[in-house]
Formats: sequence, structure tokens, C-alpha cells
Amino acid sequence: MHFLTHVGTYLLMLQGMFKRPENPKMYWKEFMHQCVEIGFGAMPIVLIISVFLGAVTTVQTAYQLVSPIIPKTTISMIVRDTIMLELSPTVVCVVLAGVVGSKIASELGNMRVSEQIDALEIMGINSRGYLIAPKVLASLVVMPALIVLSIFLALLGGRIAGATADILSNESFDIGLRMNFKPFNVFFALIKAYTFSFLISSVSAYFGYYVKGGALEIGRASTTAVIVSCILILLADYILAALLLQ
Repeated sequence: MHFLTHVGTYLLMLQGMFKRPENPKMYWKEFMHQCVEIGFGAMPIVLIISVFLGAVTTVQTAYQLVSPIIPKTTISMIVRDTIMLELSPTVVCVVLAGVVGSKIASELGNMRVSEQIDALEIMGINSRGYLIAPKVLASLVVMPALIVLSIFLALLGGRIAGATADILSNESFDIGLRMNFKPFNVFFALIKAYTFSFLISSVSAYFGYYVKGGALEIGRASTTAVIVSCILILLADYILAALLLQ
């Protein structure tokens, strides 16, 4: 029953987000502010993680393909598909759940504890629409863009690592990237990126919006939001793979 209560309250929160805005200009201003906050706040960690993900994947793939019969271009082909299908969308979104999710939960939790949300409700403002909807929409715009950037940087990092460690030349790496390329893999990565972005932003907003207590409860809500977001990301990852990769 406790689980069903959370699910019902979460769905009601989503329903309240889509009511007609009182002042569209203010909503647009808040949306752009959230795009900047989420995008520039998470970009440094995404850049670092993506480059090293590609480099490590290239080195480990080369370590496993020890047979002289297998051409070197197979390494970059495996790295390309691994990065697109799993590493960049899933690993980066798990990291974003900690960076962006905890920020959203703690920000809304602080507003709830300090009664700022109650003040907005008293003034007749739809607090769920004004506070949560711009964060969710900004996440749906910015996070997939970060995933696309992550894929590019991971492949670049793998290319640099392959040439630096004398695993394969840049020309061989580029040939492998073009071999048996399936455009659907990019589409699948974007589907995962949009799904995970919505889960991270909405779940974190839910735990922050309905927090009760003081500073200690805000910290607990942020931790719970990150944990639940990561679990839902992994669950959605399996469901999408089972449905679409057949």
C-alpha cells in the first residue's frame, strides 16, 4: 500500500504539471534557466567520463581480441556499438542521476521546508507547473544532447587511446567505425536518453516536492531520489533492450 501511495501521488504530480500556465513568459524564463543549470552544471563530469569510457573500452576490447585472425578494425566496431547501445546512455545517465537528480530534489525540498511552495499555492500559482515542469522539460532537451556529445567524445577517446597505446591506427579505427553501421543504434540510444531523462527529473522532483521535516529529511530525500532513479534507469534499460533489440 505504501508503494501504491507513492505511485498514485507521483501520477497526480505529473497531471498537475500540465495545467495551463498563469504567465507563459515566466515559465519560458524558468525553462531556459533550468536548461543552463542542468547543461553547464553536468557538462564537465560528462566530458571527463565519456573520454575515459571510450579509452578504457578500446584497451579492454583489444586485450580480449588476442586472435591474429580477427582484424584490428573489429575493435573499433565493437567499441562503437558498445558505446552507443549501453555505455554512454546508461552509465552517463546514472551519473546524471547523482548530479542533476540530487540537485533537483534538494532544491525543491528546501523550498518545501522553507514554505516557499506553500506561498506560491496561496498566491494562486500552480507550483507543480511552475517548479517541476520546466525542470522536466529542460532535462528532456539538455540530457539527450549530453548523451549525443558523450557518444562523440567516447569514440574520440577510444580513437586517441588506440593510437597512443599502439593498438590500431587512426585509419583502421575510422574504417571500423563505418563497418556494418546500423542507424537504428543511434535511434535506440536517443530513446534511452529521453526515457532516462524523464525518469531522473520527474522522480527527483517528486521526492523533493513532497519532502517533510527539516534539513535532515532533505538529505534523505536527495539520497532516495538518486537511488530510485538509478534502479528505474536499470529497469527501463532492460525493458527497452528486450523490446527493441530483437
